[in-house]
Amino acid sequence: MITLDHVSKSYSTGAPALNDVSIHIEPGEFVFIVGDSGSGKSTLIKLLLRELLPTSGTITVNGTNVGKLKHRQIPKFRRKIGVVFQDFRLLMDRNVYENVAFAQRVVQVPNKQIRKNVPSILAVVGLAGKYKARPKQLSGGEQQRVAVARALVNEPPILLADEPTGNLDPKNSQEIMKLLEEINEKGTTVLVVTHNREIVNAMKKRVITMSQGVVVSDQKEGSYIDEI
Repeated sequence: MITLDHVSKSYSTGAPALNDVSIHIEPGEFVFIVGDSGSGKSTLIKLLLRELLPTSGTITVNGTNVGKLKHRQIPKFRRKIGVVFQDFRLLMDRNVYENVAFAQRVVQVPNKQIRKNVPSILAVVGLAGKYKARPKQLSGGEQQRVAVARALVNEPPILLADEPTGNLDPKNSQEIMKLLEEINEKGTTVLVVTHNREIVNAMKKRVITMSQGVVVSDQKEGSYIDEI
C-alpha cells in the first residue's frame, strides 16, 4: 500500500530532512508517525502526496511509483488519498454540505450521486443534522469531522491525517481518533502524524518514531518515545 525504499530528501540549506528511510505499510493498517519538530514527519507527508520528490530512493503508493508521475498525473493520483490537516482548511463561505460536496465536484461526480454520497458520509462522522451549518457555527471538533468527511467522501483507500487533533481539546481529540479508528476498521489505511502522547499511548497501534530524518523505532503495538 505504502512503501519507502531507502528514501532520502535533502534541501539546499544543509542536512537531509530524510536519510535512507525504509517503511512498508500494509493495506488496512493504522500507523502513527511521531517525532520531535525537525524529525522529518512533514517532509514524509509531502513526499507521499508528491508535493516533493525524493533526492534518492523509491516511493510507492497504491502501486504507483510516485517519483515517475508526470505533472498532469498528480491530481488523479491524489484523489486516491484523503488528507486531514490540523487547521481544518474548510471553505468558510460555504455550509457543511457544500464543503463536503466540493471534493466530489472537483472530480466531476454527477449531482445525483453527490446528493446521495454527502448525507451518507456526514452520517458516518456524526454530523447528519448539521449539513446547513457554516464552519464558524461549529465547534473545533465538529469542524474536524467535516474535514474528515470531505477527505473520505471519494472513498480513498488511504487517509493521511497531519496533526488532526492539534487544535482540539482532549475530549474532541479522543472523539476524532475514535472516528479514525472506526474508519480504519472498515478497511481504510490510516496514517496519522501526531505529537499527542496520550492518544498514541492509549491506542496501542503501530508507532513509527522518527528523529533527525531517520526511523529510530518501529513498534507493532507501540507507545510514544520521548527520548531518543
